[in-house]
Amino acid sequence: MGESDNNGMVSMEEEEEEQPLSPAARLFHSPSFNCYIIAILGCNTKFKPDVIKSGLEQTLLKHPRFSSKLVADDGQRWTKTIVDLEDHVIVPDLDPNIDFADQLVEDYISELTTKPMDLSKPLWELHLLNIKTSDAEAVGVFRIHHSMGDGASLISLLLACTRKTLDPEALPSVPENKQAGSTNSGGFWWFLLAFLSVLRLIWNTLVDVLLFGATVMFMKDTKTPIKGAPGVEHNIKKFVHRTISLDDIKLVKNALNMTVNDVVLGVTQAGLSRYLNRKYAGEAEIDGGEKHRKSNLPKSVRLRATILVNVRPTVGIQALANMMEKGSKTRWGNLIGYILLPFTIALQDDPLDYVRKAKATIDRKKRSLESICTFSGGVLILRTFGVKALTIHFQSYVNKMTIALAVDPNVIPDPYQLCDDLEESLKLIHDAILKKV
Repeated sequence: MGESDNNGMVSMEEEEEEQPLSPAARLFHSPSFNCYIIAILGCNTKFKPDVIKSGLEQTLLKHPRFSSKLVADDGQRWTKTIVDLEDHVIVPDLDPNIDFADQLVEDYISELTTKPMDLSKPLWELHLLNIKTSDAEAVGVFRIHHSMGDGASLISLLLACTRKTLDPEALPSVPENKQAGSTNSGGFWWFLLAFLSVLRLIWNTLVDVLLFGATVMFMKDTKTPIKGAPGVEHNIKKFVHRTISLDDIKLVKNALNMTVNDVVLGVTQAGLSRYLNRKYAGEAEIDGGEKHRKSNLPKSVRLRATILVNVRPTVGIQALANMMEKGSKTRWGNLIGYILLPFTIALQDDPLDYVRKAKATIDRKKRSLESICTFSGGVLILRTFGVKALTIHFQSYVNKMTIALAVDPNVIPDPYQLCDDLEESLKLIHDAILKKV
């Protein structure tokens, strides 16, 4: 945390005293879909609450959403209020030498998912857990109502609350996304290729929208051991994570000329396939490596993921000052669309087939306006699909990639086994690349 400057938070104080809730924000407050974002940060030193609060006063509280509450009469407007940090920074009294600290943190976070937030105050909390876990000296837990912003907005805010190590007065640099420009050189052939690209875009979009409509009406996923019953989205969630090597992912990416997202999706398909194969076989039948190679999966499994997509015209993480400018195309808020991504659930003889199939699927979705169409119909989408029994997040930091799972323990009682399968799947894919070198 640090002092604000003209490149960070000051410009946001010029916001109007009251702002209406966006349609997406109103949806996130609906009784059937009251959604929170929970972010967990590990620190290599113990937290000093007074220092944290002082930093928040100079950064977070200057943001209009974090210093506003819902108007009590209709709940449809944000209005500025005075923030008492004692109500938002929670420091539970914990034994710093407690055994099983990792389990305590998991239980603490799970308990947060059952507690509603006080609508009479700004809808955010920071819990400071000064206990040593297996990978941190202390753990901070943010709980933020999803109506306050999406992932792109909140990561930009987090960056604006930090400063460079070498220059404590300077904001961190936000990398620019350099997109290759196109020219109209080539005459007839360029025109023909552009025309065919537009036709493919229209066709893919039409197919995707029709498939989405069919999904809403009748085309459901196959009943599998990870598919929860109706209402599962309201159950308590268990959060677990596993950190893997980002360098291993990049090695696969570079060798196959793919993106990190392609590899991550391939690893996810492989990990889910291993996990479901074990469930269908039964734990007692699948202890050895030979049994892992025997497929116990049904011949045809329809399993699809709902992927959130940033629909801002400018991709990537933007500087917060840019997001807060009036009329900005990278504006703050919940600007997210959705795509239905079919997963290939099968045991592949070649582990690299998982990432090849993932790349083909993602490339196809990139040539579709499905996310734009679903952004417009966000209310229907979220009411139809909600948040199911399993949510998977991938977050990179420096040379590590953290896999974070949010599961319903009644449906997935062994989330660490799923983490093992995801990690093992990356190892198999990584090793398959090394054999080809």
